[in-house]
Amino acid sequence: MNDSSPRADNLRAIAAMLAAVGAFAIMDAAMKRLAADLAPAQVTFLRAAASIPFVLAPLLWIGAWQELRPRRPGLYAVRALLGLGMLLSFVYAISHASLADTYAVYLGAPLLVTALAVPILGERVPLRRWLAVGAGLAGVLIVLRPTGETLVTLGGLAAVVSALCYSLNVLTIRVLGRTESSRAMVLWFLVPVALVAGALAVPGWRPIRPEHWGWIALIGLTGAVAQYLITDAFRRAAPSVVAPFEYTAILWAIALDWVLWSVLPGSAVVAGAAIVVASGLYVLYDERRAAYARVSREIT
Repeated sequence: MNDSSPRADNLRAIAAMLAAVGAFAIMDAAMKRLAADLAPAQVTFLRAAASIPFVLAPLLWIGAWQELRPRRPGLYAVRALLGLGMLLSFVYAISHASLADTYAVYLGAPLLVTALAVPILGERVPLRRWLAVGAGLAGVLIVLRPTGETLVTLGGLAAVVSALCYSLNVLTIRVLGRTESSRAMVLWFLVPVALVAGALAVPGWRPIRPEHWGWIALIGLTGAVAQYLITDAFRRAAPSVVAPFEYTAILWAIALDWVLWSVLPGSAVVAGAAIVVASGLYVLYDERRAAYARVSREIT
């Protein structure tokens, strides 16, 4: 089989997504640990800045600097702003809630990608898919528990904002991936985020203690690896192929919460997450089925 075949690309993209999810989960756990002592802007700066050396080192080794040339700087700037909003709100969310609670809301991102692809990319979404998106968002509401007695927490709202920014970011990757290399997209995501977050963190900067450096190094390594892998996954294959594997994140979150903080998710979180995952998988399945039907019509 030719290594450049669509099937080979899909398998590589799936493997990259699975590895990226695991790396991101470990990184998020490390950020949650730092967020107990440091402000969200400072943690966001450390997350971006610590990953840059791990991105540049392979380029220095192989001398592939030409891959870093940005061809669409305006879209890179938009992606950087979205990344800043995504990380700031996510760090705030995990500093006020468990990883599983935050991930249960965050898993609604693929549903938002489907909805936002209509006005941004001009894609058509049938009614059955809109119904699945609505069901998934209802699952998010179950996790957030917006009742008269218990209003939505700021941490929950921050997770929603982060998921929205992530969804828009995925759409920019789909556009940038047509002309840009994975290394360029990763580096020009991290550098502006580090600069802006660093500026925001200066007024409330807190001293970095010796015990923080191990967590910072772990964030840098896993963040760089995960960012490269997820960018490569979305470049190699359609979202309908790789996005379902993002849902393995909830398993990582539950395991890390239990191992590191002895916390397990409540029944509402489990029920809401199950609805979100089921809705997201249906949307992705329907997108893929529609793509196959479209290709079959073109062939015949």
